Amino acid sequence: MRLTHPAEPDPPGTPDVLARHTSGTGRAWRDRSPSAVTMDPMPERRPRVTIASRIWDPEPAAASFRLSALASGLRAAGAATRVLTARPPAYAAIDDPPGTSISRAPVLRDSEGYLRGYVPYMSFDIPLAHRLLKDPAPDVYVVEPPPTTGLVVRAVAAARRRPYVAYVPDVWSDAAAATGAPAPVVAALARVESAVLRGAVRAIAVSDQVAARAEELGARDVVVVRGGADTETFMPLGPGAPGPDDPGGRPYLLYAGTASEWQGADVFLRALPAVLERVPDARVVFIGQGSAWPELTRLAANLPDGAVDLKGLVPRREAARWQRGATAALVAIRPGIGYDLAYPTKAYVAWASGVPVVYAGPGPARDDIAAHDLGWVADHDPASVAEQMVAALTTPVEEGRARRVSAWVADNASAAAAGRAAADVVLSAIRR
Repeated sequence: MRLTHPAEPDPPGTPDVLARHTSGTGRAWRDRSPSAVTMDPMPERRPRVTIASRIWDPEPAAASFRLSALASGLRAAGAATRVLTARPPAYAAIDDPPGTSISRAPVLRDSEGYLRGYVPYMSFDIPLAHRLLKDPAPDVYVVEPPPTTGLVVRAVAAARRRPYVAYVPDVWSDAAAATGAPAPVVAALARVESAVLRGAVRAIAVSDQVAARAEELGARDVVVVRGGADTETFMPLGPGAPGPDDPGGRPYLLYAGTASEWQGADVFLRALPAVLERVPDARVVFIGQGSAWPELTRLAANLPDGAVDLKGLVPRREAARWQRGATAALVAIRPGIGYDLAYPTKAYVAWASGVPVVYAGPGPARDDIAAHDLGWVADHDPASVAEQMVAALTTPVEEGRARRVSAWVADNASAAAAGRAAADVVLSAIRR
């Protein structure tokens, strides 16, 4: 059974949410679980929720935005929320909001500060089991990928006779297959992923396409809660990019966020020579980090001085200023490597800032861009991308565009609304 949650959900805990989920198959979740879990009725005290995730604010990633919004939604609903996560890289300044208990533990990171790869994942997952068992048992757990983290949470939840909710932003076994991982590795990953989804009382998917794959892997009650942008930080009103960093008001296109192999952000720099032939003062600014950064640095070195600015990581509020000052934002998904169903948070953040998007590659964001005039879409190749970058730089700005674009996000894709919707799903699992 699947529900697509409305963009602006009912207040947390309203009976309508439960009614929509208890109708349908009529089969209780505990009867379909591989190991039965029994729950007491909803307690009178504050519900207790534990979130297990290797990534959390202040690391700049879609998961950080999404899970922080969930925690905010849980706080607003009166839940006592505990987060077990990893210690961030040294460059990341921690500024946790009040009302959520956050425990961070050291992990293995690569030279870029990333927690990625199975050995680093194990450096989080193995201690996680002890951390979960040491804490008082919550009423419900929430787990974020990778699947190995989900397996740890499933085991602990079964031992403590508590339900858990799986957050499903993508399907890892599909991505592994698309990137050419050996068949035995893909098969093993799919089995682990399936076990995690089958053991969850509910699953939260970020799109209909991801929800369909989660169901195929055994998820029993999938709710679609699309992502969103932090509209309190990213908004069209406020100062633009700092003057000293943008001499002469030279127009720029902004790529903000993670740049790894699955985005293929290098396509924008490969397109830039053709753009400069038609718009000589064009400029591309990158803020963020990722495994593609060395390749971006190499490509930038072969382009004219001043055409590319690789800034690295900046504080969120400074990133918001860069967003507001951009002519357009650059967003990409490399096709055919398992992320064709993704909806990049980068797009939501740009629109919240009142900025249109040049979108390269596949994904459901293309439909919204076309339907609501939110930017330009291109194939993921330099020639197609160059055409749309030029269009973004030369198309006259319509009056009121920033307000119109940001209003679409406020109505359809705010992180606050998504967080409330996800919190409804999590808290309803306690009552099951």
